[in-house]
Amino acid sequence: MAYKVAVVGATGNVGREMLQVLVERQFPASEVVALASTRSVGTEVSFGDATLKVKALDYYDFKGTDLCLMSAGGSIAKEWAPKIAATGCIVIDNSSAWRMDRAVPLVVPEVNASALDGIKKGIIANPNCSTAQLVVALKPLHDLATIKRVVVSTYQSVSGAGKEAMDELFRQTRAVFVADPVEVGTFTKQIAFNVIPHIDVFLDSGLTKEEWKMAVETQKILDPDIQVTATCVRVPVFIGHSEAVNIEFEKPITAEQARNALRAAPGVLVVDKREDGGYATPLECAGEDATYVSRIRKDPTVENGLSLWVVADNLRKGAATNAVQIAEALINRKLLRSS
Repeated sequence: MAYKVAVVGATGNVGREMLQVLVERQFPASEVVALASTRSVGTEVSFGDATLKVKALDYYDFKGTDLCLMSAGGSIAKEWAPKIAATGCIVIDNSSAWRMDRAVPLVVPEVNASALDGIKKGIIANPNCSTAQLVVALKPLHDLATIKRVVVSTYQSVSGAGKEAMDELFRQTRAVFVADPVEVGTFTKQIAFNVIPHIDVFLDSGLTKEEWKMAVETQKILDPDIQVTATCVRVPVFIGHSEAVNIEFEKPITAEQARNALRAAPGVLVVDKREDGGYATPLECAGEDATYVSRIRKDPTVENGLSLWVVADNLRKGAATNAVQIAEALINRKLLRSS
């Protein structure tokens, strides 16, 4: 059985990656259509060995389309996802627009694929990129010893802020080397050779929205009783988010037990040698779908505590690959019809 697939936001970082992942994973597509804004009409995007010409979302008829992978921003998702779903097409949205809607499943397939059985609006939400890799690492540990509290500090690459952010890092880095003026645009401060503890808007609580999202999304996906506090930081890395994670458990757990559980967990790759270079970094994870876990060690300051280092490609497991995995889970659960 094959499915007609539309990719909305096909000219963006994640949209292009979605097209690549569909090819790599040999998704059973009878046709793939690339969609974006009217200003991108006619642009060619890669699809395996072929190219697709971008069509306008505004004028596309979704009747007969089975699946829509959407990565076009929250305002567009809020407007278009219900319209698309009303045609009978299932929408998997990568923005934050629908994540906390109680009628919309928020899914990481390795963690809570069963949530897909409760789909009501024809819309499924992809979590925040930093949340996705976090819950993949937390799930097997929660099953083993029940997590009480998570403290996470992120080191998030500029690709999470889009192509313009990647271009800004490149331009600023070059400007520093040739002693040109450094121009700031996408970010609030210079990102080249710097780190910025500010992602998304500030809330009245003092949290940024990115930090708030990590907490509430982890609770929705994994367990509402888990307490999460996050500090989210943008770093001068092009691709790959890293996280320093401290976990407090209800039950005793050793580093070795955690290591074994993570090794057996779907979607996790443990790289944890206590020697120089015996850990994963964003450079190694770029282009990969796994969530890498390193530096697994006991936290001696609490009764049942561990610390971890978690790294993943934010454009893939944090976005595009997760969306395609959701689509595959829909097929496996016989929840995706074919026209």
